[in-house]
Amino acid sequence: MNEKLPFSKYTAIGVMLFALFFGAGNLIFPAQLGQNAGSNLWLSVAGFLITGVGLPLLGILAMGFSGSRNLQELASRVNPTYAIFFTCLLYLTIGPFFASPRTGTVAYEVGIAPFVSEGFQQGGLLIFTFLFFAATLWFSLNPAKIVDNVGKILAPGIVILLAILLFMVVTKPMGVIQAPVGGYANGAFVKGFLDGYNTMDALASLVFGIIVINSVRALGITSKRGVLGATVKSGLIAISILGAIYIGIAYMGATSTESLGITENGGPVLSSAASYYFGEIGLVLLAVLIILACLTTAIGLTTACAEYFQTLFPRFSYKSLVIFFVTLSFIFANFGLTNIITFSVPVLMFLYPLAIVLMILTFLSPLFNHKRIVYVLTIAITFLISIFDGLKSLCQSLEIDYFGWMVPVVSFYENTLPLYNKGLGWLLPALVVIIITAVVSRLQRTSKD
Repeated sequence: MNEKLPFSKYTAIGVMLFALFFGAGNLIFPAQLGQNAGSNLWLSVAGFLITGVGLPLLGILAMGFSGSRNLQELASRVNPTYAIFFTCLLYLTIGPFFASPRTGTVAYEVGIAPFVSEGFQQGGLLIFTFLFFAATLWFSLNPAKIVDNVGKILAPGIVILLAILLFMVVTKPMGVIQAPVGGYANGAFVKGFLDGYNTMDALASLVFGIIVINSVRALGITSKRGVLGATVKSGLIAISILGAIYIGIAYMGATSTESLGITENGGPVLSSAASYYFGEIGLVLLAVLIILACLTTAIGLTTACAEYFQTLFPRFSYKSLVIFFVTLSFIFANFGLTNIITFSVPVLMFLYPLAIVLMILTFLSPLFNHKRIVYVLTIAITFLISIFDGLKSLCQSLEIDYFGWMVPVVSFYENTLPLYNKGLGWLLPALVVIIITAVVSRLQRTSKD
């Protein structure tokens, strides 16, 4: 059987995957990074690309390599109860808690806010998000080919528009790159690495991986090796487009600071750039494309969440779950983009290390004979560190002192764990536990043989 596809098929799947990934966060966070990183731009971008592009590819490949039917099945290698907890939290994070509300607020910030007077911004957001999530609700309850078709047209449309905009940015920058601010002045690489968490694409990849794998199988490739090879090629196409856009938008952000100043979030950078280079027409065209792109993302996230939670709670109908999730998204969207970003960071600081470690364990699993003890101990040590990273971020977001019971633990971690103050304290302990438990598992098997 022929296990190879023509390049056009890989390209089609790659563009589909790009369209799945491409949403609100892919526009605002590189712009925000560029503004803050300034002259340390390329160091920050390198870190951002690892978590914003590399990890999503790793997540897609992990799902293909594992042979699991879904994320919950993969996470069950740790423990069935943990699998439900982890999968639920991941779906809620990329769904109604953060990513879905963010689609509405980014669509407003980039597409509508420039046309609304300063005094009516909150009212404008309320009206717009009501209409936006009403449309999300309608399409989610009436799945139609129109959403898929709009997505197929939109993905190339956005890429072309952004390519033209970024070409102008490179050939005629808005200003001179300024000095870095905050954490970007020292430790720009790690700051960029952690900023990549905000895209949430690595989390989404653990859900989207199955869609890609099913698409590959539908084209007649059935062997595990063939599926993995096709997934790698399609994934590389998707992340190459995504990576190029990230680099371009980050550069746009860096060159915009002189004329715009540092904005509260990355949203205004794009609308200001479109207006700067193409005037009112550019602003309107960007608005239409971004709103439609965010809408298709919101629909996809809503339907995915409703479908998953219906399998978990069959007594709730798909319709009631869609209404519930859309209502939540609408409510959270009206807290505003900056607040959504602020409160998502603690959850991402907790959740991302667990997702990364699960990916690593998936690839290393054959080396330790898929022993559950390796999964359990590695996830446990990662959990104990990342939960405090999340709590630290929460306290910083709320601008309050650490809770009393946190202080001795945080102090112990700061004094003993390498990279802890950089937000990567979990990395070395997780790797050490994997190595030790894997070696013990191998030795036990050898002694039995």
